[in-house]
Amino acid sequence: MTKNQNTEELKRILIVGSGGRENSIAWALSKNQSIEQIYVCPGNGGTTNFEKCICLKPKHEDAKTIIKECQRLGINLVVIGPEVPLAEGLADKMREEGLTVFGPGKDGAQLEASKEWSKALMIENNIPTAKYWSTGSKEEALEILKRFNQPLVIKADGLAAGKGVTVCETIEQSKEAIKEIFSGKFGSAGNKVILEEKIEGPEVSIFALCDGEKLIVLPPAQDHKRLLDGDNGPNTGGMGAYAPALLINEKDLADLTELVLNPTLKGLKKKKIKYIGVIYVGLMLTSSGPKVIEFNCRFGDPECQALMPLMGEEFASVLFACARGEIEKAPKLTFNSECSACIVAASKGYPESPQKGNKVNIKVESNLSLQVFHAGTTIDEFDNIITSGGRVLSIVAQGESFDKAFDFAYSNLKRISFEGMHYRKDIGYQVRKF
Repeated sequence: MTKNQNTEELKRILIVGSGGRENSIAWALSKNQSIEQIYVCPGNGGTTNFEKCICLKPKHEDAKTIIKECQRLGINLVVIGPEVPLAEGLADKMREEGLTVFGPGKDGAQLEASKEWSKALMIENNIPTAKYWSTGSKEEALEILKRFNQPLVIKADGLAAGKGVTVCETIEQSKEAIKEIFSGKFGSAGNKVILEEKIEGPEVSIFALCDGEKLIVLPPAQDHKRLLDGDNGPNTGGMGAYAPALLINEKDLADLTELVLNPTLKGLKKKKIKYIGVIYVGLMLTSSGPKVIEFNCRFGDPECQALMPLMGEEFASVLFACARGEIEKAPKLTFNSECSACIVAASKGYPESPQKGNKVNIKVESNLSLQVFHAGTTIDEFDNIITSGGRVLSIVAQGESFDKAFDFAYSNLKRISFEGMHYRKDIGYQVRKF
């Protein structure tokens, strides 16, 4: 580490990504008074709504061009939001050019980029998870299913934008999911398939900020993957979330840190991986104890949108310290004690074939207790906000109870409209009184 890195001040940040996660991170980082400018590359239709935040849209979005832009702008910290650039090694390329980056290298990103790799890491380090089988052959996958003779969870091994998992209710459905993956639905992500035993119980997400050696654990969150009310319909990237999740208390979180997070970090270090970034753990709380369903190498989306308003204004300085491998020098990260509720508004046809190009009308402005985080939006030539993706935006509210937070979010969601707008009416049903 150079002397310059140790004495560098945090003035200019670049966030890589265009979704709701990156929009909410930009909002949270902008609360730090010492930061002068936050660039979001490429950003979306809501990026410039927040103080200090602007879109950076280089002619090309390849690593070399983005690195040159960072050097030209004097960027002190890069935060890489999505999983794809992490899995492709963007953080490695940036570090090679002397940039300070929050986000794991290609080796650490395998936690998410290969389910087989992450399952092996769990087994090697005695991290509780469901039984599984891995195969690159449709015939072998069908043979495993026949032998097991029960419905299984079928997963594409690689990255599939949060849609490569089918929780099957019947053996026939398991067969169809196997055939679908091997037919090429998820491209190279489906070259291998993981077959996993079904486990039962509520799900919860935990997050830790990591500098390669130590962890800071954030409040837990819970998201809602299914498209329709009552947890029905197809799996999506997430239709809403809330934090902190009441399923686990502070003691549980400390126990899970010892059971899952510390062994994960230790396992990565055994592989000579210096993991800098977020370790996200998706857990199922089963009758026989907590089990890991999946790891992500970045903040979950939409859990991130629910979490960011709970972060103290020292959040930016903490990420900066993590990125430099100096977590012990970070200021203490404080958390807002309120409840945070996030509801996603999606396009008609999401997740299979979302409708795009519709004008979005928003009659609400973000503040300290209510936020509108854009995801699939862009600005047209007439300065209109236009839908450009499946999940269009999230409305997030904080309150002294979950009832108040969700009431506040849902009442303000009525002030947002676009053609075909779809959202669940029961987000947070686990903690709300209906």
